[in-house]
Amino acid sequence: MPDLSALFDPKGIIITGVSNHPGKFGFVALHHLLVSGYEGAVFPVGRESGEVLGLSVLTSIDDVPKGAADMVFICTPTTINEGLLRQAAAKGVTAAFCAAGGYREAGPAGVEAERSLVALCHELGIALAGPNGQGVISTPSNMCAQIVAPYAPAGKIAIASQSGNFVSSFLNMAHHTGVGVSRAVAAGNAAVLGVADYLEYFADDPETAVSLVYIESVDDGREMFERIRPLAERKPIVAVKGGASDAGARAAASHTGALASDDAVFDGMCRQAGVIRARDVEEAFEAAATFATQPIPDGDRVVVVTTVGGWGVAAVDAMAETRLTPVPLPDDLMAAIDAKLPPRWSKNNPIDMAGGETRDTVPEILQLVAEHPEVDAVVMLGVGIQSNTARMLRDGHFFPDHGLERIAAFHERQDTRYGEAAAEISEVTGTPIVVATELANARPDNPAPTALRDAGKMCHASAGRAVRSLHHLAQYSAWRRARGL
Repeated sequence: MPDLSALFDPKGIIITGVSNHPGKFGFVALHHLLVSGYEGAVFPVGRESGEVLGLSVLTSIDDVPKGAADMVFICTPTTINEGLLRQAAAKGVTAAFCAAGGYREAGPAGVEAERSLVALCHELGIALAGPNGQGVISTPSNMCAQIVAPYAPAGKIAIASQSGNFVSSFLNMAHHTGVGVSRAVAAGNAAVLGVADYLEYFADDPETAVSLVYIESVDDGREMFERIRPLAERKPIVAVKGGASDAGARAAASHTGALASDDAVFDGMCRQAGVIRARDVEEAFEAAATFATQPIPDGDRVVVVTTVGGWGVAAVDAMAETRLTPVPLPDDLMAAIDAKLPPRWSKNNPIDMAGGETRDTVPEILQLVAEHPEVDAVVMLGVGIQSNTARMLRDGHFFPDHGLERIAAFHERQDTRYGEAAAEISEVTGTPIVVATELANARPDNPAPTALRDAGKMCHASAGRAVRSLHHLAQYSAWRRARGL
């Protein structure tokens, strides 16, 4: 296993192919690195001297002070990259990211060029990411070394993907949900470093709580299985696979130059290795975000808490396709809730408050449910309703008269409290509380999803998506228990 610290936390970076053309990869990579706040030394190298983005451009890596950089970001053609790597290694570089294409994915000549590149990296002792990749980010180092956008908020999800596009997708979702990222890397052709290498690094990374991977092909399924099973015991791994269909497999081959693995075999490997396999990219990110922000449940027993009935029914229906069980309310919990709600409440799971909540009711009911020893997890629904009403009051032409300003502010404070309570009670009790409202997408500025984002928690856009994420947590918990972990 090569040391990847220079790839994710470099003390200095050389960028090749830099010019003053804002559409060229070298310019874009330099720009993104500088605006992300990277504080290490940066050495732009290009064909012509001058100044780009306030930095002097060197015409040769030979001009970089020895030991000042330990990573090189390559944005130059295949024909000159090996020479650049030799120069970089002589200066103390031990890691490289190659954004350049034209290797294995480009046909027979590219295959040979990639083979030669790999041999050189082994000779020089350089950990190579790529080629044919979009970049690498590391929020602990304020580093965005990419030829595309976006960067990401800081968080605990580490991403490794055989498609750079899906790195961008995951980073966009991090922005939308507020659940951030520690590291992210596009493996590209994975000529030297593959997904398993990154997973090994993430497993020991104190900045990472969960690994999220997109995979199109596995060259050696047995080797990957043997490597990732002990890693899943240490931290959860969420995977989504492209090329599951015959047509998708052919598309994957043209994308990275590798044949997609047999999907049934891959699925079986995930189950045995404890890897959580998601059905699509959205589900994968939401599962990873839930792992990153919620405790792992002790079992499958779930109680749904909602302000109105329909959402609760949808959540229970969604559980039918999972390992989760909507348990009957224990007698002592039923009695405690009965003392807090009017007689019309559902007296069942889902707990339908039937509009009986007062200023403190929702946090109190959440606390009662989450701390009960016969409840492993909670699904909370119906947040944001009061603030939606407040929004209409504020937008209407009667506002702020007739007491509307006071009641709108009250509604908004309540939804903020609900989001904060879900986050706080989950932390205190160690019970996962997954929250869902369509307002997470429809009105992301609503105080309820805003409060959850501010607390660093995932707010799902539907009951079904929240249940699916919780199912993945429970599945991982069961896998660990079966192994005595």
